[in-house]
Amino acid sequence: MYNKDNLLMIIGGASSFNGTLINSISRLFDTLLEVGRSLGSAIRRMVDGTKC
Repeated sequence: MYNKDNLLMIIGGASSFNGTLINSISRLFDTLLEVGRSLGSAIRRMVDGTKC
């Protein structure tokens, strides 16, 4: 059967949490990058006086 020492050595679930965390940080970075591009494009259009 299992003893206390063997049960304490079980490690599980850590990799899925890290993957989820990395994925959400990556999506946040992509979203911020897209907002920056849109804002820069809007400012450039205002300065140049052009509209789509």
